Amino acid sequence: MSAIVLNEKMEKASELALPESFSGINPHNLYLYVKAAQAAQRANTAVAKGRSDVRGGGKKPWAQKGGGRARAGSRRSPIFVGGGKAFGPQNNRNYDLKVNKKQKKLALNFALNEHAQNGTLFIVDSISVESGKTKDAAAMFKALGQRDTLFVKELLDEKTYLAFENIQATYVIEANELNAYLAANYRSIVIEKAVWENLVSEAK
Repeated sequence: MSAIVLNEKMEKASELALPESFSGINPHNLYLYVKAAQAAQRANTAVAKGRSDVRGGGKKPWAQKGGGRARAGSRRSPIFVGGGKAFGPQNNRNYDLKVNKKQKKLALNFALNEHAQNGTLFIVDSISVESGKTKDAAAMFKALGQRDTLFVKELLDEKTYLAFENIQATYVIEANELNAYLAANYRSIVIEKAVWENLVSEAK
């Protein structure tokens, strides 16, 4: 598999072969990472009151025997209107899932390899919009001809960030923010050469 090397005009200049360590990775590693990333995003705010949380219910509704009705001890029972919720959601649940460092690296490498197979992994010398204007960033994105793109820059400057901020189909991040979830979430990736060389050295 190969990554596509682009020139300053975002046109194909050459190809760069991926290391062998990027191939033959079990896709389950990516599944586990994405599952953990989505679990970490859960708001965990859903909560319902149980029979011990709702107000009232101190008095027994009717006598235990003789009325012909089923016995009842409290109006706050889940079977009554205004009663507590049986097995309702609670906001004290921990959704965090552990992913090992090795799995994180394998997941990212698998996602990058998938992009290379699809011809959507691009490498450029520099991702920079010195003018800070959205129209210049939009022109760069349009030249790629992709539906949406993740731009990975070694160090993100303010002007480049502002230029891409209002383009809905793009997202610019620094190298230390790159992860398998973001890589899998976008249909194409543009990576600075310095960042790519660092990823390759870590994969060995």
